[in-house]
Parts: sequence; C-alpha cells; structure tokens
Amino acid sequence: MGKYRSKLQIIADMLFVASKGAKKTWIMYQANLSYALLNRYLAEVMDAGLVSFVGGGDCYNITRKGQEFLDKFSEYFERRRQLEEQINDMNSEKMDLEKMIDNRITR
Repeated sequence: MGKYRSKLQIIADMLFVASKGAKKTWIMYQANLSYALLNRYLAEVMDAGLVSFVGGGDCYNITRKGQEFLDKFSEYFERRRQLEEQINDMNSEKMDLEKMIDNRITR
C-alpha cells in the first residue's frame, strides 16, 4: 500500500511548483492532485497568503510568506527524517537485545 502525504507535504509540493510560476493545471499535475483537491488546497494557500494569482499571465506564484513556509518545511522535513532514522536504529538495537535474551532462554 502506498504512503499517504500529509496536508503539509501537499502544500509544500504545491508551493514548490508555484515557486517557478505555474498555471492551475500544471500545479495539479506536478503536485499529483485531483482537480477537487487542487481547488480545495489552492483556496487554502491563497487565503493564507502563500500563493498569489497573476491574472495577465494566468499564473500562480509563490509569495514571500510562501517561500518562508517552504524553507521552514524543508528544515522540518529534514529533522523529521533524521529522527525517523534514529528511531529505526534504536528499534534495530532493541531487536538485537531481545534476540540475545531469546537465545539465552532457549539454550
């Protein structure tokens, strides 16, 4: 089964696409969203002031606030990745310890 993206990850994906300037359909395809989800999240990021619409070019662009969000999300995502790696290492150590106990009992 696939891994679901969080709301924050979806928004970060959208902002990354909009950081280069993008039409609505391009954001939808590049962020891998259905049309309904695109509209829902696009309204949310626009209301939050993370993305602006440039009518003449029919294009969405990331705002300074959106770039700040993207920068903070990148830091958060990296810290989370490091913590998950540490947790996996700890779980592996725990399994090794449990094996040591199981081996001793079954002898």
